[in-house]
Amino acid sequence: MLAGLPPHNVAPNQGKMLQIVAQMCKASRILEIGTLAGYSTIWMARAIAGLPNAKLVSLELSPSNAGVAQKNINQAGLDQIVEIRVGAAVDSLKSLVGSGEKFDLIFIDADKPNNPKYIEYALALSKRGTVIIADNVVRDGKVADETSKDPNVIGVSAFFDILTSSPMTTSTAVQTVGCKGWDGFCLTLVTQDP
Repeated sequence: MLAGLPPHNVAPNQGKMLQIVAQMCKASRILEIGTLAGYSTIWMARAIAGLPNAKLVSLELSPSNAGVAQKNINQAGLDQIVEIRVGAAVDSLKSLVGSGEKFDLIFIDADKPNNPKYIEYALALSKRGTVIIADNVVRDGKVADETSKDPNVIGVSAFFDILTSSPMTTSTAVQTVGCKGWDGFCLTLVTQDP
């Protein structure tokens, strides 16, 4: 563990992809569920830095991870546009929905058993044109095993079930092979307002 952090992180090519997607969808407001050390946060924040009303809200359960991330964000000079909210993501998401917030890009990269809750809240925080990206959805192909008892696989499968039945989205899963092994992400476009 580097700096006391677990070995879960976005690979450099994935960070660059997030930055490019943020630019492609002309995002100025980004929500990230799962901060860890702020690596993906920094990639996405750099895409919106300098834009009027640019804001990235990142949700992190662990105060120690949030502290490391805040230092990294400060060092990158992005502390004026990045806000880290510490606590259970579901609680923070409820608060965001209650405030009427809407985001242009939402990145989900947190505990997989809660992915079904995260996508429900992400849809509520979306508008037509919002892009939602969820990481770690292939899980070495284990997501295709309908008999799996792995809570991560069950969470990802339920996440896909919600997207499949949603009339307001179109989605695809993209497999990746790289320094983190065989995994992938889900790319979703919100096609109508909730």
